[in-house]
Amino acid sequence: MLEQEYRGFVAANGLQFYVERAGDGPTLFYISGTGGDLRNKPNQLDSPLAKHFNLMCFDQRGLGQSAKPAGEYTMANYADDAAALLDQVTDGPVRVIGVSYGGMVAQELALRYPSKIRSLLLVCTSAGGAGRPSFPLHELETLAPAERVKRHLQVSDTRRTDEWIAANPDHWQTLFDISLAARRPDRDEVGAMKQLNARRFHDTYERLATLNMPVLLQGGLYDGIAPPENMRALERVIPGAQLKLYEGGHLFFIQDRRAYPDMIDWLLDH
Repeated sequence: MLEQEYRGFVAANGLQFYVERAGDGPTLFYISGTGGDLRNKPNQLDSPLAKHFNLMCFDQRGLGQSAKPAGEYTMANYADDAAALLDQVTDGPVRVIGVSYGGMVAQELALRYPSKIRSLLLVCTSAGGAGRPSFPLHELETLAPAERVKRHLQVSDTRRTDEWIAANPDHWQTLFDISLAARRPDRDEVGAMKQLNARRFHDTYERLATLNMPVLLQGGLYDGIAPPENMRALERVIPGAQLKLYEGGHLFFIQDRRAYPDMIDWLLDH
């Protein structure tokens, strides 16, 4: 089994994955969002979660320092990868958190391998299909960098209208500069696009009613990527799921200081 403190490569599902594990407390398996790369700092290992849980995080296939196999990727591939990595942690079920795209992977993981999950936290994500898809981020890839960053920032938080930008130029410029710099020059564009293509076909809505583990849903009231309507659709279809919405956009857990304590309390209780 993987050590409580680890940084390196792990063989799983026939691939090599870059994994980091750190923090104090019970194990929390963290599945990150679109384009997630553990070389980007700060990241989830710097969040309040690491003070309460032993976080296991990884770069998904096609991203970061993990393998970038040939061929197209499917949501089932990503779920199988996650399941194989979980086998490196423990023989028993663990707490799982999936954020944004990671929430889609976590849904597939829960459906395909329910016995591996003790409790499930789905953050700013969507079920797809009749449960509504998330915003089609793949469409932004055709835009020039500056326009892509602007559109992404505006859909991430629907309060950032053109009028808001004009009224808050300094704040906007800071957000813009951070977002523009966040896209690593050594990012594997092919792997990133394969992830976006898999995301396009995500649809778990008709299957989620079979889940029987505790589920908490968290979303932002001004999220245009995974809007509140998408989170409510998840609440309707997942038996016993709890939904909490916060003052913020897609990154509400940074914008609303209630979000992390709620995550931590719920995960410790379940």
